[in-house]
Amino acid sequence: MTAMLGLNHSSVSEFILIGFSPFPHLQLMFFLLFLLMYLFTLLGNLLILTTIWGERSLHTPMYLFLCALSISEILYTFAIVPRMLADLLSTHRSIAFVACASQMYFSFTFGFTHSFLLTVMGYDRYVAICHPLRYNVLMSPRGCACLVAWSWAGGSVMGLVVTMAIFHLPFCGPNEVHHLGCHALPLLKLACGNNVSTVALGVGLVCITALLGCCLLILLSYASIIATILRMPSAEGRQKAFSTCASHLTVVVVHYGFASVIYLKSKGPQSLEGDTLMGVTYTVLTPFLSPIIFSLRNKELKSAMKRTVLSRLLLQSS
Repeated sequence: MTAMLGLNHSSVSEFILIGFSPFPHLQLMFFLLFLLMYLFTLLGNLLILTTIWGERSLHTPMYLFLCALSISEILYTFAIVPRMLADLLSTHRSIAFVACASQMYFSFTFGFTHSFLLTVMGYDRYVAICHPLRYNVLMSPRGCACLVAWSWAGGSVMGLVVTMAIFHLPFCGPNEVHHLGCHALPLLKLACGNNVSTVALGVGLVCITALLGCCLLILLSYASIIATILRMPSAEGRQKAFSTCASHLTVVVVHYGFASVIYLKSKGPQSLEGDTLMGVTYTVLTPFLSPIIFSLRNKELKSAMKRTVLSRLLLQSS
């Protein structure tokens, strides 16, 4: 990993993750709460994957993208949450320099892959509603596979660019990271050298541009979708079209709502406790909410999940 990222040989060999240290009396409660949320996130996404795999009626582009989204969510939480849970029970919260770089790389990779996949899902809904006669051509199996592959490749490139930019900087002084994990902004505060502000500006612009670009594409997709739905003569047809978009649109609002708070918030003085609690929103809360939204707001998936669970229970009881 060191060779791949071309890490700078810094005087700092490890970092101390402060995390929830400001809340010593609440750490056990946080551990139990986040453990339950993490397990629910894993089980929810695994249930979505199992249901889609087992139901032939769900072998469509929309659910292929949902499978890819669930996998990216599982991997994203796996890159951060287990370490965070271990730190909540430990008094020794150090993380090696290379391990910190690896965590940042994988968290940014899977995080941006998630954003790109949400954008692709918006495009899928746009084609399905605005160009239904061309849907099978535009969203062919090969085309869908390419969209998923490009999303993963784009996420990997974003993770590599951000991680290389930050870990090429020298770290000379304090090594206490006031965050749940190896996040970009807290680490940039610890870096030294003349070009720290330039790197910070570059990393910020890259992340914000990618997020805003995805958000803009989704907004354009839904602007066309809404315009098409409003022209439909049948109220039943309008309701059905809106229902196919409801779960995706809800997840988009949650995902980009929390992301905008993180990346577009004021850079003025803030409490370290506030930054830590803010980190929980995109580390634990957003992945926790996503499978709930998709399973409750998507009627077709909800019905299929019920059949899957009932069939498993019947098999165990027989």
